[in-house]
Amino acid sequence: MADTLKNIINHELKLLFQLKKTERLWHVPVLASLCVGLPLLAGYFLGHLEYGIVACMGGLVILYLPPTNFRHRRSTMLFSSCGFLLSYTLGLVFSFNPIVSSLVMALFAFSVNVVTNTFRLGPPGNFFFIMIASMASCQPFAFETIPIKAGLLALGVLFACTLALLYSMYMTAKYKDKLQAVIPVKKNTIIISESLTIGAFTGIPLLVAHLLEFQNPYWVPISSLAIMQGISQTHVWQRSFHRMLGTVLGVGLTWVFLQFNLAPLSVCICILILQFIVEMLIVRHYALACLFITPLAIFLADIGSLFSIDPNLLISSRMMDIVAGSLIGGVGGWLLHSQRLKEKADRHMRIAKVLVLRKR
Repeated sequence: MADTLKNIINHELKLLFQLKKTERLWHVPVLASLCVGLPLLAGYFLGHLEYGIVACMGGLVILYLPPTNFRHRRSTMLFSSCGFLLSYTLGLVFSFNPIVSSLVMALFAFSVNVVTNTFRLGPPGNFFFIMIASMASCQPFAFETIPIKAGLLALGVLFACTLALLYSMYMTAKYKDKLQAVIPVKKNTIIISESLTIGAFTGIPLLVAHLLEFQNPYWVPISSLAIMQGISQTHVWQRSFHRMLGTVLGVGLTWVFLQFNLAPLSVCICILILQFIVEMLIVRHYALACLFITPLAIFLADIGSLFSIDPNLLISSRMMDIVAGSLIGGVGGWLLHSQRLKEKADRHMRIAKVLVLRKR
């Protein structure tokens, strides 16, 4: 028993200090930082930083650009762009009530997971659709501003798609040998139990965060969802540990940044640089990437209050949100990848389907 535990600890420590090899080109981090950073800088120089924040969220759609042929890239970006607009608009429309909003987010997360599984959308999969919807659902409800905000997000998406088009033409001409084959779609691979778990562990944490009156409730479901992205129970717990470790260090790094009383332009430049670093590290080392994801996420989500709120209060609040979400995500990940529970749920689903067909 002692030897087994020692081997597990040694294995985890080895993983903690190991950088994975990747064939990902440096072009992708540069493209991502431009799609996020340039709309933000445009908003700053035009005197409407709040507009730039919404537009730069749309720029995150570039992360769905697959390393495949031109036709598949085009269809994936179109699908993802429509998904971004739907996610953000849906979150805004139902932000008038926290209970209704949490229920809608649970149903939406369920639906998104079904769709992304059906069409085998590559990483980051369902994550950013649910993240954007959750963030929008926590904004103050103002019906007259919904078209403006949705339009700003659409501008960010359009800018990202334009860069994706130009980059795809370049890749097709220069790096045709590096393009990956397209995985055929198999529409019978939908796992209802998995989607139900993801829906529940999106809606329930959001509702709890609302009821406990967290300052920014969306941090909890987003952190929970990030943990559940693991491909197995072991991977989920590894991600949970790595995320909490990276978050603790990242919160410290954010606190250091805030001590310099950064000007809005400096924060915009920091976001651009941090986005590049995160995309360089995310496929190599998750914990190290989380060190930079934390300040990036805080700057993006709280840029409006960075200059008026006590940094210590902001950091402690974000720390509590992220740790709570990570712990909840660990439980959700365990349920998600428990083979016994999965088989039991699928069996009940089949029985229910048979009963429904018999009644017809």
